[in-house]
Amino acid sequence: MKEKLSQFHTAILIYMIQTGVYVFSITQVEAKYFGTNGWLITIPVSLLVCLNIYMMYWVYRLGKGQSIFVILEKSIPKFILTPFYLAISTVWALIGCLVAKEYVLIFQMFAFPTTNPMVFKIAIDVLAFILLTKGLYNISKASTVFFWSTIWMSLLLLYYVGEFRIERLTPYIFKDSYSMTEGLFQIYLAYLGYELCLLLIPYTDKKTKLFRAVFYGNLIRTVSYTLSGFVTFGVIGSDMLKVMLFPLLDLLAYIKLPFIERIENLFYGFFLFTTIITLVLYFWAAGESTQRVFPKIKINVHYFFIILVALLISYIPTVLNTIREWLMYLGYIQIGFAYIMPLILILLLLWQRRKKAV
Repeated sequence: MKEKLSQFHTAILIYMIQTGVYVFSITQVEAKYFGTNGWLITIPVSLLVCLNIYMMYWVYRLGKGQSIFVILEKSIPKFILTPFYLAISTVWALIGCLVAKEYVLIFQMFAFPTTNPMVFKIAIDVLAFILLTKGLYNISKASTVFFWSTIWMSLLLLYYVGEFRIERLTPYIFKDSYSMTEGLFQIYLAYLGYELCLLLIPYTDKKTKLFRAVFYGNLIRTVSYTLSGFVTFGVIGSDMLKVMLFPLLDLLAYIKLPFIERIENLFYGFFLFTTIITLVLYFWAAGESTQRVFPKIKINVHYFFIILVALLISYIPTVLNTIREWLMYLGYIQIGFAYIMPLILILLLLWQRRKKAV
């Protein structure tokens, strides 16, 4: 019998998937689109995420723990589902791959400007493949270790107590905002990753209390975003934030120690842990989907080809802006998946229940 995910590991896993490279620039997006006190936007966006998680909970409840693939295949012919499986696998694989490449390009820009970024990218992909072959349960345990390796960095916010000025927050909310609807979608991208909980259903049991764990994971992410936004706006101010590329890295660069220079590079290295978990879980999701199309091929072979194809595609975008643009469009597709898929599954489950009753 396979081990099931625990509630604690699942909550941490969801938090870690949500913690991608977007964390470096989210306050710049908040300031650009929402102006003064833009950090407050994380709260309504988080509530939208919670509503979406509640929709997914009904899939779990009506389906009584069935895999989403089983639910789909009970009502929809395989020849229709096959292109859908391949398409969504491609989206998931590219999201994971490009998140890692964005991390690598930022790392190269700050620490190793003359090194070929694809060398780092291949090294990260090898690590991801090794972790993938250990299975989801071990990935969840590894994410917990990585969580404790990085969560202490939240305490660095205390370093800026002396620089914090309440007047920089201003008494206005969302003054000087710009295209708030587009900004809402941009902020929502920073929360993506929780929607993969739909694929975790077969790996849990009643003790896991899956969706309570997903809520907890999202809550930790929300508190982290809100606190870091509050401090960043109070230290830098919304006007200055609008013109900064990576406010979090600039804040880390502000920390000085007498025995080490460029300490932000050291801190930035810790974010590799969160990037790897995001990358691994999106590759894992892609593997779950392609397995429905090619069930006789070993799962490790699936992972190998998914990583290889994603790696080859990742050679195409070579500059940071292009990668961010690709990630934005893929993220919009993923937002659509997060809302439309639970709706379709709920309708199918109600129809299957009615058909069974007749």
